[in-house]
Amino acid sequence: MQQAHRRELPEQMSWARAVIFAVGFFFIAAILIGQLPGYVFLQMTAATLDGLERGCFGLAVVCLGGFIIIQVITMLFDPKPVIPPAIFTTLGVILTAGGLALAIWCTTTGCTPTNPDCNQYFPRADTIWNPVLGGKILWFEPKALDLLMLGVGILGVGLAMIFYSILAMNEQRNPERHDPGTTPAIRWLIVIGTVLLLAFVIAYSYVDDKGLAHALFPAHPYFGHKLLMLIITLILGAAIVAALGAFLLRLHYLMRPARKRTMAPLYAVGALGLAQTGAIFLVLGIVVYPLVSWIHTWSFIGLNEYLVSCAKSAEIPQSCTFSQMAGYLVDAIITTNFFVLLMAAIWAWKSNRNVVIIGSFVTVAAIGAATLLLHMAPEQLMVAMILCGAMLILVGIWTSVARREFAVVGEKNLGCLGQWLIMGTCLFIYLGSFALFSLPVWDPETETNIPFVAGQLIPPPTVPGEAPPIPANDAVVLLVLMAILAGIQFYFLARNRYKA
Repeated sequence: MQQAHRRELPEQMSWARAVIFAVGFFFIAAILIGQLPGYVFLQMTAATLDGLERGCFGLAVVCLGGFIIIQVITMLFDPKPVIPPAIFTTLGVILTAGGLALAIWCTTTGCTPTNPDCNQYFPRADTIWNPVLGGKILWFEPKALDLLMLGVGILGVGLAMIFYSILAMNEQRNPERHDPGTTPAIRWLIVIGTVLLLAFVIAYSYVDDKGLAHALFPAHPYFGHKLLMLIITLILGAAIVAALGAFLLRLHYLMRPARKRTMAPLYAVGALGLAQTGAIFLVLGIVVYPLVSWIHTWSFIGLNEYLVSCAKSAEIPQSCTFSQMAGYLVDAIITTNFFVLLMAAIWAWKSNRNVVIIGSFVTVAAIGAATLLLHMAPEQLMVAMILCGAMLILVGIWTSVARREFAVVGEKNLGCLGQWLIMGTCLFIYLGSFALFSLPVWDPETETNIPFVAGQLIPPPTVPGEAPPIPANDAVVLLVLMAILAGIQFYFLARNRYKA
């Protein structure tokens, strides 16, 4: 009778852990159902399709790169290495060096004040090779491919190969397979990444990068800004590497004792999710201009005018873009598919929890990588690195609380105080996220919720003929305030050990 009674008891989760799970799932839903479809719609209906091409290639690099990393994990740890780890170490070093070399080359050569993009985009406007359909190289228009995005993607895959091959070699020497939990190394990596990001955001709210370059190098502000961006990239890069290292190491420990139950879901997420999605975006990036040219010939019941819009009839397809109606159709398809997927995750929570949890972790990491790789333009890179680091910290914390999430955690009833702690924590996190996502000013992709213009002490330089910008750090003040209040509330919520 006692055993039967235990089986009938519902699973109980710590309220503190439940809040973190809720934040993670809410973030996934907001991005996949709201932000990503909106991004695709804006790029499809923009004045030119070069942004759509770069976006498709960027998403393809994220998804295919993630799939390659998952393949490396399965070949090294399911259950023993299929390929010697030293081979992945060597391949990882080659990819890391190649990706870093490409990133350095495309951002340091061909740079002039009139060409701030350097050699970042391919093809260039003066590059011509077998042009068709009005393109520069085949049908590709200028700036179809972001070489910095490609280099950073290759660099990330190479570093992941080195990281996991070292872990596999350590396991060959040490047969221990238990989960040590959130180790001090993981905690310190999360703390280092958080402190670097928060300190930089606060400093950025007071000192604008371009304004500082004009102040330090009045004779050569362009050179000064390139130098400052190098320093900023190293600082934010260190924060991203720390957050990514904490996530990957914690995920490795989390899966290690239960690989027979977790490797199959991980492979399914990679092969059926990332690989298929990456292949679709890669094909779309390659054929977008031929596709527009073909659709323009669909004169049946006016489908051509319904789906595409061309500014000049003599320049097809280079003057064409997708119509608003086509954008709405694609937006609806993407939103519906992700909504169905999220509802399926709720349905599968009890029967296939490993698939839901691992898929959620991989999804958040992929969203963080996509945020960075889709915004590698010089004026977007810095804020994109901040957002990427914040997302990786979120998934690192999420994986840290996913161990034994249904363990008995306390005997206190929630009560009135506990309910206020839960509501206050969620409210402060929600408002803080609004402040964080007000930092990017990427018109028309993002719309600022809370005013933010960097440079309270050193403002950005004034553009001739325009009014001087008025600095406003409201978003950063709110972000810091909400982080402090949410931290205090969450501390007491976890400390009181309420039972669900």
